[in-house]
Amino acid sequence: MSQQVQGVVAPGKNESVRIETILIPDPGPGEAVVKIQACGVCHTDLHYKQGGISDDYPFLLGHEASGVVESVGAGVTDVAPGDFVILNWRAVCGSCRACLRGRPWYCFNTHNATQKMTLTDGTELSPALGIGAFAEKTLVAAGQCTKVDPSVAPAVAGLLGCGVMAGIGAAINTGNVGRGDSVAVIGCGGVGDAAIVGSRLAGAARIIAVDIDDRKLATAKTMGATHTVNSRTTDAIEAIRELTGGFGADVVIEAVGRPETYNQAFYARDLAGTVVLVGVPTPEMKIELPLLDVFGRGGSLKSSWYGDCLPSRDFPLLIDLHQQGRIDLAAFVTETIGLADVEKAFARMHEGDVLRSVVML
Repeated sequence: MSQQVQGVVAPGKNESVRIETILIPDPGPGEAVVKIQACGVCHTDLHYKQGGISDDYPFLLGHEASGVVESVGAGVTDVAPGDFVILNWRAVCGSCRACLRGRPWYCFNTHNATQKMTLTDGTELSPALGIGAFAEKTLVAAGQCTKVDPSVAPAVAGLLGCGVMAGIGAAINTGNVGRGDSVAVIGCGGVGDAAIVGSRLAGAARIIAVDIDDRKLATAKTMGATHTVNSRTTDAIEAIRELTGGFGADVVIEAVGRPETYNQAFYARDLAGTVVLVGVPTPEMKIELPLLDVFGRGGSLKSSWYGDCLPSRDFPLLIDLHQQGRIDLAAFVTETIGLADVEKAFARMHEGDVLRSVVML
């Protein structure tokens, strides 16, 4: 029998979000209903609202979440009612060509719940990234639930569901940052700062934070940046080269998702260095690089999908490191809010003074 809960819905392109009554069906085979405890307000949710992802309105927003499994459908064995979980948007299938080659973090056939959540009039909702967690409860594929230590604060745990994992993974999994490496991170929002944390955790000797906002650069220093560059007043490429003996960084992580900052990343890396794109561009954006420079500079140009993470491996590990005091995930939580404050949280993103607003339920 379906349940009625409250959730935040984006009804149309650039329309203000509103709280609606949502119908949550009982979980079918391979599905789970999760009682949400915390959900971060991510830029991706804003992209959904603005029509930057698709036009499949209305959207049930929210995806960076943690909560407790309430019920599961037939055939579910990995999680059970009462388990504290982080929700992930890349539930691996186990049978695609990437999974069969032992690379499940590249799974090409990730899946979501089969049943639809709806409004009370029967209108089907499109859950953000297959999750829809700005709601008291949500329906997901059971593979989207990753069990972790229940003693961790829900607001902290949920952030691994998207932005923090994307940044840490961009450094460790995609960029393969190693001991003694030099790293530059362009864009010091939540994902960029997470890349700084990941670089420090991996043993980078020099971590250069680049942004146009001095407030963000100050925060980046607290996260582990050894140097900062304000690219509004300083040439970022030249500054990074100067800080790396004239060569450029071993790994440059682009956490903005714009052609001009990608160009900076490309030319700010050392010969045979690595560029990692983790910032999300919009569909119309294009880059133009001399092919001779692509060839002549060598190295790797990579895109980072969800930090190339494997949730079952990476989420529990990072929670353990947080519990040990080796990384401070709580530093990413700027404020806690209610469901009614999501629209205001979107506005605060543009002001540049929050890493994460977290909805608590």
